[in-house]
Formats: sequence, structure tokens, C-alpha cells
Amino acid sequence: MNSATVPATESAEHAARVAGLIDTLRARLGPGSVSTERPEREAVGRDLWPRSLLESFSAAAPGPAAVVWPESPAQVAEIVRLCARAGVPIVPFGAGSGVCGGARAVPRGIVMDVKRIKAIRRLDAERGVVEVEAGAMGELLERRLERAGLTLGHFPSSIQCSTVGGWVAARSAGQCSTRYGKIEDMVVDLEVVTGDGEIRRTPPVGSPGPDWNALIVGSEGTLGIITAATLRVHPAPAHRCFRGWLVPSLEAGFEVMRRTLQAGHRPAVLRLYDPLDTRMAGQKYARGDGDAPSVDPAGRLKTLLEGAGDASAPGARALRALIGAARLTNLAIDALPGQCLLISVTEGSAVEAQSTDAAIAAFARGVRARDLGEAPGRHWLAHRHDVSYKQSRIYRAGAFVDTFEVATTWARLPALDRAVRKALGPHVVVMAHFSHAYAGGCSIYFTFVGTGARPSDMLVRYRTAWKAALDAALAEGAVLAHHHGVGLSRATHLPAAHGEARRWYTALKGALDPAGVLNPGKIYGEAES
Repeated sequence: MNSATVPATESAEHAARVAGLIDTLRARLGPGSVSTERPEREAVGRDLWPRSLLESFSAAAPGPAAVVWPESPAQVAEIVRLCARAGVPIVPFGAGSGVCGGARAVPRGIVMDVKRIKAIRRLDAERGVVEVEAGAMGELLERRLERAGLTLGHFPSSIQCSTVGGWVAARSAGQCSTRYGKIEDMVVDLEVVTGDGEIRRTPPVGSPGPDWNALIVGSEGTLGIITAATLRVHPAPAHRCFRGWLVPSLEAGFEVMRRTLQAGHRPAVLRLYDPLDTRMAGQKYARGDGDAPSVDPAGRLKTLLEGAGDASAPGARALRALIGAARLTNLAIDALPGQCLLISVTEGSAVEAQSTDAAIAAFARGVRARDLGEAPGRHWLAHRHDVSYKQSRIYRAGAFVDTFEVATTWARLPALDRAVRKALGPHVVVMAHFSHAYAGGCSIYFTFVGTGARPSDMLVRYRTAWKAALDAALAEGAVLAHHHGVGLSRATHLPAAHGEARRWYTALKGALDPAGVLNPGKIYGEAES
């Protein structure tokens, strides 16, 4: 129900409850902990979901009624109790780096920004655990662990602008998940405030009975607001080996990855780029002499993306022309030589890092891959966070970019790749890399770029592309998200993917959030039409 369809009496009654709640929050927490000022409300009104950004080109997104900054779990609990009593929705907010709309504000609700709850409560190197509050920034946590000779092993691209609570809430994965696992593999226990305003502690992983941590991880603030987590940590690696390989095809790359992992090896990074993404990497050592086509759409696309400026600039117009003809551009890309770049980083003790590197080398030579030496792996490590800061230029050029990560078993991986490319191809230009690989399967990380004559046209194309991709992934039986979460972007398709489990969630939601105020509409809700 949007604001236009809310009866006037109900809207007025809710507005009065919200105003009373804000007054109470100011009295209880202090004026510096609550704001109704527009800039502060808009700053936390949405995350980095591209659809929200495209919508903002036409109209400012409605912010929350207020933003509140608790400074302790006790204050979180008090805020939740007050909101539940008033029937006012709460959207938890970490650093806003999510890309699925999971932190999108409810216009008549409040946003709870938890970044002031950020202490490292306990670091026990002997037990290999750290207890850290939800608002702690990932980069600062990792630096603190490094000084103690430790690592969490969790390196999402957003590590510089994301929080521990956000990682757990969205079930995130770092770039080294093949070795260290996803965030749920690191959780020992959680402190969470449920919708009744109680601070609860989950039983440690390994306790008899249901795994309550698994129910909270990935719930995106809909079952409780995470205030702290105990996480496993590891000794910092003493040695690393870097390598790049030019494999003859995607299928050959899959074979190297699968054999490596099913043989029991755990490289920190095993990352395969499709032919377009291989050339977009712009690394001369990733191409052999004479194998570049006379007309290289990848090179042209890379040049235009890197030089894109204001929408009126010639380069921006050329970029829009290239990606606007998505079907033809994708056909040209399909004609590229099929060679693909495979990057590996192995770490641990010198013996482990070197033996794992040697095992990958043996499998790579088995598919007649070309050894590119250390440079590709070292280049990746030095620039692994760059892509997160390059997307704004694409929007300035009058285009959009987004990512779509799904996962499946090794046997189904090629079919899933083809199906999603086919679904996206008429609408956007598509490339992909394959990372977050495990013994049982792998994630595909699609990146797609599109445009339109007007912002409204771009929004239509964006939504059409997303629906087509989700439909294709669902038809292939894939996992609809590997590490970005659900939010609103996948909420339309998750009920079909989970089936009967949606009823279980509804029952659990009723028990843990009886007033229904915790991040409503996310995960199993429906994105706005």
C-alpha cells in the first residue's frame, strides 16, 4: 500500500504516532541521537541498489520520518520496544553499501543507523575468535586483526564501506571465500535484538539442536537487529603465491577449478574471467600475439567506459550507442577468441601455498593453459577494490551498470551461464567472471551495462533485464543470490525458489517480530511495481 492509497484518517493517525515516537526518542536518547533533518534522512534513505538510483533521476526517493543513532545494544532494544508499541517500522542501516534495496527506508518509518555501536569487545587469539559489535567497519576490523597477526579472511569488495552487521545480515562472501568460507562459516554466535525489544544471544555453533545462527544470518534485519557477533579468526598467512593462466575456453577453466577444489586444495582466490572480461582487464599478458580480432568490441567498450564523462560528451554518446545496441554488441562479443584468464592466489605456510600453486599448475597444464607468471595474480590483488569506485562515471554518461550473482553445481554451471546470458543479451551488454568456487559448485558474477533515451527508459530496461535474468536462473534451479542478499531486488522470485519454506519464515517472523516492525517488505515482500 503506497501513501496515495492510505485512507486519510489512517495516514493522519500514523503521522501522529510517528511524531509522538520521535519526541519520546529525543527525550530518552538525547537530541544528538535523533534527527528529522532532510540531509540526514536522505543519507540513510537507501543503499546502493541501482534501481533506487535510477528512480532518483526522476524524483527524490522518500526518506524515512527520522534517523536514530543508538550507542549501545540496550538503546537498540529500547528503540525497538518503542517502535513496536507505536507500530512504526524500523529499517536497520550499517554503511549503505548493499546493492539489493535491503536498507531502503520505509517512508513512514525510522532508520536505525548502528555505526556508533562499533567496539571490538574481545579478541582471543588462542581460541581464534573475535567478538565485535555490528557497526564496526570491515577495513578497520581487519587492520586491528593484522596487528595481532590474525585475519578474518573476509574481504568483500565493499570492505572499506561496509559493516560487520551488514555482512552477517546479508550473508556476504569475501573475495577469499574459497579458502575461508562465507560469513556464515565464520559466525560462532550472535547478539540480536528481536522485535519484542529483547536482547538475545544465539547458542554457539555446534550446540545440540537447531542452528539458530543460521536463521539470523541472511535474514536482513527482518527477524532481529544484529548488535554483535563472535567470529572465527585465523593466523595471518605467512606466504603467498600468485599465478595467471590463459585457458583455452570457459569449460577448460571450469575443469581446472573443479579438479583443484575436489582434490581438497583451498586456494585463497581462484577466479576465471569470460572472454570479454578477460580483455576488459586490459592486461597485455592476457593476450597472445595476433589473436586480437581486427575489430575488437571489448577494446572499444573498455576505452569508452574508462573515458566516459558527462552525458553530452562525444565519448558518452558513443558509449550509449554501443551498449544501446545490446543484441548486436553481444553478438560481436560472442565472436571473440574463447581464451579466458584464470587467476590464482594461494596462501598459508610456504609449504601449503607452494603445494597448492603446484597442484593448480598441474591441472592447468592438463588443459593446455598458458602460464602467465605471477603478474596477473599480483595485479588483481593490487586493484581488487577498484571496480567498486568506477561505476559512477557510467551513470554520469547516461547509462547504468549492475551485477547479478547466482550459484549452482559444477554440472549445471555451463547451462546456467548460457541461460542467463541469453536472457540478458537483448537488453544489456553482458560479461561475467566465476569466483567463490567450492568443491560442489561455483558462483557466476555477471556484470551488465545498459542505457535508454531517457531515465524512465533506462529504468524500464533495467527492470526488464533483471526479471529476465531471475526467470532464467529460477528455471535452471540456481541459487538466486550467492552473497549480495535479497532485499527488494530478488523479493519477487524468492517465494517461488523457497516454496513451503516461506510459510515457515512467516511463522518465525510472527514469533520474533510480533508487531511486524522489523524491515518490512524485504526478502519475501514484493518490490514496487
